[in-house]
Amino acid sequence: MSVIVFAENWEGRFKKTTFEAVSYAKRVADAMGVDTIAAVIGNLTDDAASLGKYGASKVLHLQSEALQSFDAAAYASALKQVAEAQSAQAVVVSGTFNGKSIVPSLSVQWNATAITNISELPESVSPMRVKRSAFSSKGYVMYESQAARSVLSFIPNGIGVVEFDGAASVETLALDGVSARTTVKSVDRAKGSIPLPEAEIVVSGGRGLKGPENWGMIEELADLLGAGTACSKPVSDMHWRPHSEHVGQTGIAINPNLYIAVGISGAIQHLAGVSNSKTIVVINADAEAPFFKAADYGVVGDAFQVLPALTAAVRKFKEHNG
Repeated sequence: MSVIVFAENWEGRFKKTTFEAVSYAKRVADAMGVDTIAAVIGNLTDDAASLGKYGASKVLHLQSEALQSFDAAAYASALKQVAEAQSAQAVVVSGTFNGKSIVPSLSVQWNATAITNISELPESVSPMRVKRSAFSSKGYVMYESQAARSVLSFIPNGIGVVEFDGAASVETLALDGVSARTTVKSVDRAKGSIPLPEAEIVVSGGRGLKGPENWGMIEELADLLGAGTACSKPVSDMHWRPHSEHVGQTGIAINPNLYIAVGISGAIQHLAGVSNSKTIVVINADAEAPFFKAADYGVVGDAFQVLPALTAAVRKFKEHNG
């Protein structure tokens, strides 16, 4: 018996959400009294055994020609084979772009209940009872499943990483019967040093910045804070910023510890993608902007005066405090 966790990697490297997934799976497995087995797909530059630090007792490195490029159905088929071979009761998948693509196919192929947008550890594992966000994160629902199998997908950066004193064995597993339905011709990767779903701090700008030529203020503050940069939908629609930076209901949903919104009114579609932020700071010249109702801290003022002052204060603080 086991819990399988999809240990996603990006160009051979593990990121925070991978460790979060493994440590979440470990705690679910402990509640069930079973082993935690990590499944890795693709070529690795990181050490697969390092996942033992986050709770995996064994790592299976899955090999197949069909898994050379990401294909949701092929990845789901591979995970299904592992889940069946390891007598799994649950498969844990992080709610990344790839993870969200895998979950529906895996749950159908494996005949399992799928619970997504999970925000906490399960209250019960028999039956599976777990809290998830709903209605674009405006509410929460407690889901209960009587099924023998569950696919659990959590909100990235919403659970946290836990380290364990453990070691993982690593096995290479060649899979048969896995076929890809798509062919990757080229890959256009989003630019930027910090992927938004993983960012602990995000500095975001809206139409209040008046044009792309003023985005240097956002980037300067983000660099000082070690933050990711984002924007509202109108900004990406006007091509001031790339669509990969658009956060909101139709863009990327994020869950940072700190979200700083500059010149963004706070339409409900934008709030839907950022409402899981631990702390929201809003800077806007319009005192009636809807975003202030959702903000933990608000500054009513001209962004072209407030933002440089804030950046200078942060720089001064870092100079004196390291």
